[in-house]
Amino acid sequence: MDLREYIVGLARKAIETYLREGKIITPPPDLPDYLKKRAGTFVSLHKRSTGELRGCIGTILPTTSNIAEEIIRNAISAATEDPRFPPVTLDELDDIEISVDVLSPLEEVRDIRELDPKKYGVVVEKGWRRGVLLPDLEGVDTIEDQLSIALAKAGISPYENFKVYRFSVTRFKE
Repeated sequence: MDLREYIVGLARKAIETYLREGKIITPPPDLPDYLKKRAGTFVSLHKRSTGELRGCIGTILPTTSNIAEEIIRNAISAATEDPRFPPVTLDELDDIEISVDVLSPLEEVRDIRELDPKKYGVVVEKGWRRGVLLPDLEGVDTIEDQLSIALAKAGISPYENFKVYRFSVTRFKE
C-alpha cells in the first residue's frame, strides 16, 4: 500500500469508526516514518457526485504527537464539527471523497509577490483574528483573490495592518 492510500484510508477509517461506534481510533503501532513526524493537517470532504465541499477542518500547527493523530482528529472534525454543514451520516460516506493536506511550517511573507495561490496556502493574522486558505483551490487564481478570501474569513479589513504567512502542502487525495 502506498502512502497516499494509507493516509486517506486512515482518515476514512477514523470517520467511519466514529460514525458507527462513537470511538476515536488510535494510530496503528507500525506507522510509516512520515506519519511519526509532527505537522498541521487539513482534511477536506467533497461529495463525489457533485464535487461540492461537505466539510473541511484542520490545524495550521500540530496539536498532537504525530501526523497520524492529527489526521484522525481533523477527519472526525471535518465530518462532524464543520459549522457550515450538518454532520456527515454513514449513508453519505460512500459519496464522500477525502483529501488530506499535510502542511509545511509557516513562513512570514514580507512581499506578496512571494505568494502563489497554486503553490502556497496563506494565513493572515491581526491580533487574535486569523484566516487560512489552502493552496490550489478551484476558482482562486490570483494572489489578490487568495488574500481577499482569507481576510474575509478572519474578519480583517484589507486596510488594516496584518501579517501574512505562507505554507505549502503535500496533498493526498482519493
